[in-house]
Amino acid sequence: MDIFYKKYIEKIIIIFKKEFRSYFNSLIAYIVLVVFLLITGYFFAVPLFIINQATLRHLVNLLPLMFLFFIPAITMRLFSEEIKVGTIEILLTQPVNDYEILIGKYIAGVVFISVGILATFFYPITLIFIGKLDIGQTIAQYIGLFFLIIMFSSIGIFGSILTKNQIVAFIISFVICFAFFIIGKLNMLVPPVFVKLVDFIGIDSHFENITRGVIDTRDIIYFLSIAGLFLISTLAIFRSRK
Repeated sequence: MDIFYKKYIEKIIIIFKKEFRSYFNSLIAYIVLVVFLLITGYFFAVPLFIINQATLRHLVNLLPLMFLFFIPAITMRLFSEEIKVGTIEILLTQPVNDYEILIGKYIAGVVFISVGILATFFYPITLIFIGKLDIGQTIAQYIGLFFLIIMFSSIGIFGSILTKNQIVAFIISFVICFAFFIIGKLNMLVPPVFVKLVDFIGIDSHFENITRGVIDTRDIIYFLSIAGLFLISTLAIFRSRK
């Protein structure tokens, strides 16, 4: 049984390495990372030097909005590019299963995006030396961001499987991510009977709970369930294309 699982894990790792290396062969990936770090650096510095607050709260509140653009930009190529150039047929002739391809590509996207987040560790480290930082809450904030990456990346790869055009894949992913982003902010605009439903569907309450340090299994299940839903949908479409 261990040999059986090891064989599948090795194949997933091979796909992951291939996809992850390909990011560094693309100029777009470097541009996205540089722009991401420049924007996060600006919104970290503004409260620190202008309003004299040693906090990550402003930056953490902004990152979900930034993810709407950056995650689809990173994930849009995962399937779209291979469909466009025809290498997806070559990949399918290899001794790998559909879900191994999907998981390998998905993990590559999640890890690459996480690299950008890891680069922001410089900010809380800076605050430790120049101000009073709540380390526990900071860890919770990064946990919340990671779950958001897991969810949005699954939507991104779903958009990528739908079309061979990367720009179209980006737009599809952006629209779906934006729907989850904005719906939680519409509580005051919906009838009271729908408030709890809208609050549950949107990311706001789940993300805010985690970033405040309240690690509730219901919030974790929310992010993992949405991610699982879009990954299963991607796999179904991938198989139908075969």
